[in-house]
Amino acid sequence: MAKHKKAQRNHKYSLHSRQRKVNRKYKDTIFRMLFKDRNNLLSLYNAMNKKNYTDASALQVVTLENAIYLGMKNDLAFIMDMNLYLYEHQSTYNPNMPLRDLFYISNEYQKMVVQQSLYSSTIQKIPAPKFIVFYNGTKEINDLTEFRLSSAYECPTEDPDLELRVTVLNVNDGHNKALMEQCQTLKEYAQYVARVRKYVSSNELSLEEAVEKAVTECINENILRDFLSSNRAEVINMSIFEYDKELEEKKLRRAEFQAGMEAGIEQGIAKGQQDLLMQKIKAKLAKGKSLELIADELEEDISVIEKLLNQKTI
Repeated sequence: MAKHKKAQRNHKYSLHSRQRKVNRKYKDTIFRMLFKDRNNLLSLYNAMNKKNYTDASALQVVTLENAIYLGMKNDLAFIMDMNLYLYEHQSTYNPNMPLRDLFYISNEYQKMVVQQSLYSSTIQKIPAPKFIVFYNGTKEINDLTEFRLSSAYECPTEDPDLELRVTVLNVNDGHNKALMEQCQTLKEYAQYVARVRKYVSSNELSLEEAVEKAVTECINENILRDFLSSNRAEVINMSIFEYDKELEEKKLRRAEFQAGMEAGIEQGIAKGQQDLLMQKIKAKLAKGKSLELIADELEEDISVIEKLLNQKTI
């Protein structure tokens, strides 16, 4: 009876369907495919919240299927115990998740109250949000990290009017061991990812061969055996796609870093030249020379010299 009432309360926040633009280019991930299974998702929820629920139907999934919002798609969203959970999987370190989650949660809340009046004298109740990122990229981070929306503010403040906190959990193999022991599917997922990376980084096999080997070994060693056996071809294609995407993002970051370094060097050279020119101008001014004469001797336009002098006196 108690479970039925809880399911009723969770169902209170039913979402009204709207026509949305389908994102045909969005490709699922293995993480999302695994935890779209309600039993796996309930197991992850229990492990995260130290619960022992067994009725997966109590989860009210509100993830937008085949839909996209502002060019982004959330991985898993569901309501449980009167809270709204947004679970994201990331293979790259992304400190912009609080801003992304702000868009997600605004969109979810808007749908929840679309038929309610926000001008009434009665407060419209909404489920409290919980933002979690499951990170398994190659950048070394702590088992638990917190991102805050306020970190993005141009003018930082100790007590921002709007704050959003995202908990980032490192779910690479060997991290967050207590959580992994509580959720076997998450643990085996981490082992599978580690196995793929191991064989790809060896450079002895092609990417496809490395993934094939990892899948075969995991099935033989009872790691995600049923999932990998039932979805072998799709998992292999997804793994290749995910690994290629990860490599492309690394290349992009290296290119951005190199461009930033080159821009910094150019700025440094320009500033050094400017400082040297300023020293010459000051030396000539100290000798009582006019700006016109200084400009002529330094072969510079007088407007450049005047601008430099004005900048230094501001």
